[in-house]
This record gives sequence, structure tokens and C-alpha cells, in this order.
Amino acid sequence: MKEHVKILTDRAIVINRIAQLLDEQNIPSLVKDNAESARLAGFGTSSNDIELYVYKADVGKAETVIKSFL
Repeated sequence: MKEHVKILTDRAIVINRIAQLLDEQNIPSLVKDNAESARLAGFGTSSNDIELYVYKADVGKAETVIKSFL
């Protein structure tokens, strides 16, 4: 079974761009937007609660892409 690992928490614009770069490298990712989920549920939260997850096996490749972007 494949497990997702959180590799980054940042603003939506940064996370979405990195997710796009990962996709270009054929690295599947998952974006979890806690701010939007909280807003839809009627709660408040920090706008920097966007999390990026990748499969455990892809962490090394993903970190290389992230470092080159940041």
C-alpha cells in the first residue's frame, strides 16, 4: 500500500505551482487545502494551511524539484 507523506506547507500559489512542477516530472501529488475546507465548514483558519503530499517512494525526487523551485 502506498502512503502519502506531507512534504510542504505553504501558501496556495506556491503549493499549486510546485504541484504543477511535480506533475511535469510524473510525480503524483495531493494538495490538501485546510483553509478552504474550514471556510466551507464555517470555521476560520490560517490561509497558510495548504499542504502538499507525495507518495513515500517519491519523496527524494519531489524534494529535488522543490529545492530547485524555492
